[in-house]
Amino acid sequence: MKKIAVIVAGGSGSRFGGNIPKQFLLLKGKPVLYYSIKAFLDAFDDIEIILVLPEEYIANGQEIIDAFFDYSRIKISIGGRTRFHSVQNGLQNINEECILLVHDAARCLITSTLIKNCYNDALEFGSAIPVVDCKDSIRIITGNGNESLDRDKVKIVQTPQCFHSKILLPAFQIDYKDKFTDEATVVEAFGLKIHLVQGEENNIKLTTPQDLELIERLMDNVNV
Repeated sequence: MKKIAVIVAGGSGSRFGGNIPKQFLLLKGKPVLYYSIKAFLDAFDDIEIILVLPEEYIANGQEIIDAFFDYSRIKISIGGRTRFHSVQNGLQNINEECILLVHDAARCLITSTLIKNCYNDALEFGSAIPVVDCKDSIRIITGNGNESLDRDKVKIVQTPQCFHSKILLPAFQIDYKDKFTDEATVVEAFGLKIHLVQGEENNIKLTTPQDLELIERLMDNVNV
């Protein structure tokens, strides 16, 4: 089935700090954004990419595409006010049945293996959300204070979050709510169940300058 990746890089990176969004910082001499795009193009010869960028950084994104990739396989869409709205903008470019793989550009250590696993499960189950085990002790705030949770029943969610277009496209027609932190929460609000797949420990999200140092060390270990 047709494959389309929506790579979301529409944020300003305000939590990270600095003068430019984190997706344009350099890692091993290449922009962070480069690595996510490359992983998807390497995973499937026939995949297409919709790259969602802040409007003021469209030219920067186009420069990266022109320098490293086949521009015919990549379209650019303008980001929105929230992640939900950025993905919604990207999905407006979809007009055919496909498997959609929505990915955070800041997860630049994504592998082709995980991409393929998510695609295959979405093809079978309609959705595929990569998760990893929680290794820390967990507590939840309650009306009476707080209480512990069984961490064996807690999963840490990653991307790419993959869905059949017949599921994701209508789900994103519903009104925005603050609880929509990812595509899975949107699809659940639409009334559908989510299928989980095993994620990868190194598929971390670049959020702080310390993360940048960690990702560089992980890249050294895999000879990126």
